[in-house]
Amino acid sequence: MKNLLRHIFRNGKEPKALVLMYHRVVETDTDIWDIAVSPSNFEQQLQILQESDNVISLAELAKKVVQRNINKNYIAITFDDGYSDNYISAKPLLEKYDMPATFFITSSNVDKDDAFWWDELELLILHSKHLPSSFFMAIGEDSIEFDLLEDAQLTDEQSKVNAAWKACDEAPPSRRCALFLRLWQCLKPLPQEEQQQHLVKIRNWAGAVDPTPEALKSITAEQLKIMSNHKLFDIGAHTLSHPALASHSLGYQKQEILGSKSDLHAITGREISLLAYPYGNYNAETLKAAAETNFEAAFTTEEKLVTNKSNRYALARYQVKNWTGSEFNGYLQQWLSKSK
Repeated sequence: MKNLLRHIFRNGKEPKALVLMYHRVVETDTDIWDIAVSPSNFEQQLQILQESDNVISLAELAKKVVQRNINKNYIAITFDDGYSDNYISAKPLLEKYDMPATFFITSSNVDKDDAFWWDELELLILHSKHLPSSFFMAIGEDSIEFDLLEDAQLTDEQSKVNAAWKACDEAPPSRRCALFLRLWQCLKPLPQEEQQQHLVKIRNWAGAVDPTPEALKSITAEQLKIMSNHKLFDIGAHTLSHPALASHSLGYQKQEILGSKSDLHAITGREISLLAYPYGNYNAETLKAAAETNFEAAFTTEEKLVTNKSNRYALARYQVKNWTGSEFNGYLQQWLSKSK
């Protein structure tokens, strides 16, 4: 693998960088957004990256982008959102293989027992044992009227179907999945206050709500402090509440971005110079907001390589999924063989 990566890099027409995007390192029975990598597979992936001898910190890469000085080929590792497993599972493995990484944190969830809104919605709609058969709710300009029919009662078979669904790539395989996706689409563009107001109504409709599972909790302030003081790790901003930024005004976007930057600086005592857009969602005003709030660089979820011609406020990343080392090897070859 080592020689192969070097061969691919050296035969490129210009130096380039591959930025990898992770979210979670955890064993889980359900992963509808395809964002969880098991600790075993993550370790295999790090072994592959260690052989490449090209991994640098994102902060170092960002400086090279700003200076138009990507003079050789690089790989960088990032994590989005700020799940607790980043500290519990990812950190020890990154240390074991001496791999630098940047963690983009949604700051309003730090030290909270609450799950991210999309995880709570999934728990309520896809995993509640019993739901009322009929659902009606007005969300913004949308009126959602839905009949769950036989899906109101969750059978073991239906639970397996729901858990196996990949929402990014597949049509909903059940009525519960269809309701979840419709609600997710309506809630995603809303500001946090409105999202939470609607979630309260959905909780009341669903009935009894179990406590947030430990695996879905966010990182704590103490864990963030430890990571920010580690030579391998950097902390980046991922907004206050994880909004779809392009759905909001420039003023709201700057409030979310600056608020996260301020919160994380207060926790870590470090300057927060890197930003990742939630959902990879951005527009021209988002790029302006990132520049005007003095970030050195910002990252999307678009899948492209980073070069000296890349916009420092719209740097691309490739999402890593729950692949074995050999599968990951194949995707690295595919990505690194691209000309741009």
